[in-house]
Amino acid sequence: MDHLLPGTGISSGAFIHPAAHVAAGARIAAGCRIGPGCVVGPEAVLGEGVELVAHVVLDGRVTLGAGVRVSPFATIGLPPQDLKYKGEPTGVSIGPRTQVREHATIHRGSVGGDGWTRIGADCLIMCVAHVGHDCSLGDGVILVNNVMLAGHVQIGDHAVIQGGAAIQQFVRIGRMALVAGMSGVEKNVVPFGRVKGYRAKLAGLNTIGLRRRAGLSRDQVVAVARAVHELYRVGRPEDQVEAVAAAFSGDPLVAEILDFVRDRGRHGLVPFGRGVWEDEIE
Repeated sequence: MDHLLPGTGISSGAFIHPAAHVAAGARIAAGCRIGPGCVVGPEAVLGEGVELVAHVVLDGRVTLGAGVRVSPFATIGLPPQDLKYKGEPTGVSIGPRTQVREHATIHRGSVGGDGWTRIGADCLIMCVAHVGHDCSLGDGVILVNNVMLAGHVQIGDHAVIQGGAAIQQFVRIGRMALVAGMSGVEKNVVPFGRVKGYRAKLAGLNTIGLRRRAGLSRDQVVAVARAVHELYRVGRPEDQVEAVAAAFSGDPLVAEILDFVRDRGRHGLVPFGRGVWEDEIE
C-alpha cells in the first residue's frame, strides 16, 4: 500500500530526481515523476501520475490534476503581470490529463478576479504559449504555439486558438470556436464561430470541429450558419437575438449562441466578415 514519507506530503510511490528541489509542504501523490532541475514550491499539490519532465517551475498555490504532464522550462504559478498585484495568495488550477509543453507560461490569478487561473481537463498548451492571470479555459482547449492570452480571458470547451494569435483581456471565446493563426481578437467570439485577421472578424463557422468533433450533420451545420448570418445581417447582433430565437426555436446549438450574445460582458462581438459564408449557408 502506498503511504506518505514520514514528515512530508510526498507519497512513497513518487519518483523525485536528486537534482530536483521539492519544498517542504508540497503534496506529491503516488505515481508522480519529478525530473532533474524542477523546482516545486511549498503550496503545490500534484495529483496522481503527474509528470514534470525537467526544469519545470511550480510557484505559489498550484494544483495539478491527475495525469498532467509538464514539459521542460514551463513555468506555472508565477506572479501575474499586473502592477496592482501585491503578493496576495492566489493560484493556478489545472485539470486532469492536460499537457503543458516547453516554455509555456501560466500565471497565477489576481485579486482583480476570483484569485485563480483555471485550465480544464484534457487541454493542450503548446510551446511558448502564455496564459495570463485570471484566465479560465474549459475542457479540451488547444492553444497552439506562441498563443498569447491577456488577463481574464475566458475560453469555452474544445475551442482551438491557432499559432501566434493574441486575445485581449476580458474577451470571451465560445465553445468549439476557432481562432485562426496570427489573429488579434479584441471582441467576443460566439460559440462555433471561426475568426481571422489582424483585427479579427467572423469568417464563418468552425465546420471541421462541428462535423468531426461534435458529429453534426451537414444540415445541422447549415442551420447554425444561417442563424449566425441572421444575427449579423442587419444592425447589431445583440438587437437581433429575439427574432433569431423565434425563427430557430428548438435548436439547442442556436440557443447556446443566443445565450452567449445576451451575456455580452465588457466587449461586444467581433465584426462580421462579409462575403465568406456562401459554402456554409447554401
